[in-house]
Amino acid sequence: MIETSKYHATQTDLAHEQAIVEAAKKEPAKFASLYDKYYEQIFRYIYQRVDDKEQAFDATQQVFVKAMESLHKYEFRGVPFASWLYRIASSEVNNVYRAQKQRTVNIDSVGVYGMMEEMEETKIDKYHDKIVDIIGQELPEDELQLIEMRFFEKRSFREIGEILEITENNAKVKTYRILEKLKKVIK
Repeated sequence: MIETSKYHATQTDLAHEQAIVEAAKKEPAKFASLYDKYYEQIFRYIYQRVDDKEQAFDATQQVFVKAMESLHKYEFRGVPFASWLYRIASSEVNNVYRAQKQRTVNIDSVGVYGMMEEMEETKIDKYHDKIVDIIGQELPEDELQLIEMRFFEKRSFREIGEILEITENNAKVKTYRILEKLKKVIK
């Protein structure tokens, strides 16, 4: 069973956060509370993908600079402000990939077991290493990103959809197609 994201927000939380965003649009100094709230999780998201602390610090700074510069364009869509920040972070990570011409994939066994459970695969120990190899070496970037967010970051399909700018249903369908593809490959 997939856990609910630790970033899930109630309607009250969203309304409070939206008030902070609107205040920051009028008075940039109020952006500091959003920075303080999200800096660590945006940094972790980037660091997990670039695996270089200095690059992660630089890219995280760029995310917040770009967010401040574009805050006037931000529109509330019923999801946490973090989703918008993650879209910016994803773009920054892609810039890093282009510059260094390589991609880092951090895979933990808990996430792999969760995937295999979702695939209804009972021979977890037999296929674990094969799944890790496929994820790390054969999945295209867009598929890898979906798998990372769903199984290693425990994000909801709604959050994934918002970050990737696709519908929640599309995120779900794409994820299950990837799992079916993996199932066929390991058999």
